[in-house]
Amino acid sequence: MLEVRDLHAYYGKSHILQGVDFRVGEGDIVSLLGRNGVGRSTTIKAIMGEVERTGSVRFKGREIGALKPHQVARCGLGYVPENRDIFPQLTVRENLLLGMKSTREVGRWRMRDMFELFPRLQERADTPGGVLSGGEQQMLTICRTLMGDPDLMMIDEPTEGLAPKMVELVADLLERIASRGVSILLVEQKLTIALRISKRLYVMGHGRIVFEGTAAALKANDAVRKEWLEV
Repeated sequence: MLEVRDLHAYYGKSHILQGVDFRVGEGDIVSLLGRNGVGRSTTIKAIMGEVERTGSVRFKGREIGALKPHQVARCGLGYVPENRDIFPQLTVRENLLLGMKSTREVGRWRMRDMFELFPRLQERADTPGGVLSGGEQQMLTICRTLMGDPDLMMIDEPTEGLAPKMVELVADLLERIASRGVSILLVEQKLTIALRISKRLYVMGHGRIVFEGTAAALKANDAVRKEWLEV
């Protein structure tokens, strides 16, 4: 579904991504791992067209590497940023409605689906987003992106700063989303979560992919974990 080849990205004169290659299949959860600063978030931003980049980005067989962010989104790519970016003065319901691409077209996901996925949002449907807990805001951001009916979601550090119980809820939510045919590219720090829910994992180091394989292969590779993941 998503195929990235020889992706390079730049911030001014800084060459951040140096030939990144990976793929995400239909309905897959694929994790992008690595220490802070290796280029994981930049990879997602480059795919969305938010930073200067070169290389090939193909989505559902179409080259999208030259498109602008709003054009990429309309192709069916959803993006959940690390900082969540909810509208704090708007209610949960209003935040969800803003995720829709069009009020005239009905997609695969509706408001009731969001409330079924995470009932706490229904309980707080008329509550301003700004008073939600960090975990609730993260769930709201994911669900708002789903309201845009994406075929693939790119999610940046969804469990950062969350309590262990909420981390498990986020992981369960991602598995349920993938079970309904939405592919997921996950940038994640928590190795245990990534190993549990991912079909395939990539490890980044110095702007490149240094490992590709299954959860079992990464568990068995002490050298990769020690050099590129452990602190």
